[in-house]
Amino acid sequence: MKLVTFDEGRVGRIEGDQIVEFDCGSMREYFERGQRVGETGEVVALASAKLRAPIVPKKFFHTAGNFREHHEDLARVNWSHPVNKGIVFFQNVDAIVGPDEPVVYPEQLTNELDYELEMVMVIGKPGKFFTAEQAAEHIAGYMIFNDITARDIQRREMKSGVFSFSKAIDTFCPIGPYIVTADEVGDPHDLEMELRVNGQPRQKSNTSHMSVSIPQLVAYHSPQTYSAGDLLTTGTIAGVAASTEDPFANYLKPGDVVEAEIEKLGILRTPIISWRDAYGTEPPPADNWL
Repeated sequence: MKLVTFDEGRVGRIEGDQIVEFDCGSMREYFERGQRVGETGEVVALASAKLRAPIVPKKFFHTAGNFREHHEDLARVNWSHPVNKGIVFFQNVDAIVGPDEPVVYPEQLTNELDYELEMVMVIGKPGKFFTAEQAAEHIAGYMIFNDITARDIQRREMKSGVFSFSKAIDTFCPIGPYIVTADEVGDPHDLEMELRVNGQPRQKSNTSHMSVSIPQLVAYHSPQTYSAGDLLTTGTIAGVAASTEDPFANYLKPGDVVEAEIEKLGILRTPIISWRDAYGTEPPPADNWL
């Protein structure tokens, strides 16, 4: 089943070329109620609906370094710091945007805007301190995440071994286009992954290349306590702009369109736009005390 949030916050499931509306106030509420909600009887044409970010969670857990190929890619070009598995941090849920919603380029803060294709696990059942063998009962579904990152800011942050600001700026968290339930995905460890910028492939891999399995990841984070509807990422794959021979030729810029695709999970499309196009003004000066 494909679950969507659409128009002004309505929630439902895709059935063919239509959306069947659920009788609940948000996708998070849908999971908080154990996915046992009724239907309103309203049916909306998918083509006429505006898809939104599928869910806004209470907590958004990040995993870094889980694809060894990403670390090796950055090491090959002597990027500033290693990105090994075991780095975990939180995302800013207020930075979430949905399919076809723009990332606003904050040119006053960065000139090294990068992409990172990742898969997200959606937690359907609350829990804490459970094992990898118990993890499956907590995973309700999966979706796509493009972990937009300001690399110049990230390098400064990684001097202390932690990064967050570089990935948490407003609009830096595109997710979607929908949540695909775990039963429809089947084996999440054998899905093709590809990210394209203006139609050109930049990242390409498979979820089978993860160093740590999804049940292990979900169990590892569980001491932090899951609420229904929380999100957890897998980490990204090789091919980010920072790992190329000429990063500045590949960093994102206004006018670019990013397509993040994972087999069975659809395509998450994200345009990159300038501050002026977004707000009609020049960007405010950055307050940098570092």
